[in-house]
Amino acid sequence: MSTRLLPDTAASHTGTGPSGSFAITGSGLHVPPTVVTNEEVTRVTHRNGDWITSRTGIRERRRLAPDLATSDMCLAAALPALRASGTDARDLDAVIVASYTQDQPMPSTSVMLKDALGARRALALDVSQAACASGIHALLMAAHLLQNPCLRQVLVVGADCASRIVSPTDRTAGVFFGDAAAAVVLSRTGTEGAGLLAYDIGSELSYAVQVPAGGSRRPTSADSVASGGHYVVMDGRAVWDTATTRLPESIGNAVERAGLTPQDIDHYFLHQANLNILQAAQHRLGVPASRMPVTLDELGNTGSAGVFTALHRVVGSGGLRPGDTSVICGIGAGFHWGTLVLRQP
Repeated sequence: MSTRLLPDTAASHTGTGPSGSFAITGSGLHVPPTVVTNEEVTRVTHRNGDWITSRTGIRERRRLAPDLATSDMCLAAALPALRASGTDARDLDAVIVASYTQDQPMPSTSVMLKDALGARRALALDVSQAACASGIHALLMAAHLLQNPCLRQVLVVGADCASRIVSPTDRTAGVFFGDAAAAVVLSRTGTEGAGLLAYDIGSELSYAVQVPAGGSRRPTSADSVASGGHYVVMDGRAVWDTATTRLPESIGNAVERAGLTPQDIDHYFLHQANLNILQAAQHRLGVPASRMPVTLDELGNTGSAGVFTALHRVVGSGGLRPGDTSVICGIGAGFHWGTLVLRQP
């Protein structure tokens, strides 16, 4: 397949938030203990360590132990999020897992997590094929679920074990990705004007980032495995061009729909892919770097977990205050991108 970005196919849907209000009441983070430094990556990819830092901002990333899987990280991130929010797993109404590296095709990772937590009455939902933007879709889904007066507590987890689908010798993908999971609990409130204020969701067909094999078009076979067809293939230039265009554009659309300006936003939680992409968005929006927490320097690109790791950096330290506005924005293979504007009650 060509990695060329198909022209004139972008579509964006922008809207205001649902009527039900909610609060972020807790967050949790899990990072595997094994650290992979740029020096170690250099030995395999033959990229210069200084080049990696200057081009990506990444100094190290984490690797999950071989005997563990994505659902194990989900559980390790979900438990502290539930404790922080004071929520018993038995009271959860929904468990949503955003991940493109599920434990196995069936059963679903969300059901595995639900079972491990003992959240017996919760809906179990998975969001996967928006790749690194899956967390944005999962949060949008959670916000709309909380419109239902029968639902009061939703757990959303972003988790990816990219080390299992990235070739260590890939001079592009092998540099970026790390393994991690992070979680948030969203709780229904009666506060007017809180929760999701507005959103912008877009997509544009591209094969610039893909896993070519393992689906119905190219099923798993000895040939697909031998040729590396189950590894991520990434066109770094196409990702840069799309991200630096679509992320600020999407943020602008969503913030305007919320009746705000970029300067009105207290926190920017962006997908942690590349420090230069974050800085480009920051400069284009005209906001200070202090409003845009960075985790990729220590964790790398953690896929669906990325926006949640940044969110936890602020929520876990008590930095998300009543009345604060936040932008949560990400982009993933496909391409998919999206922005949510939230207000904490």
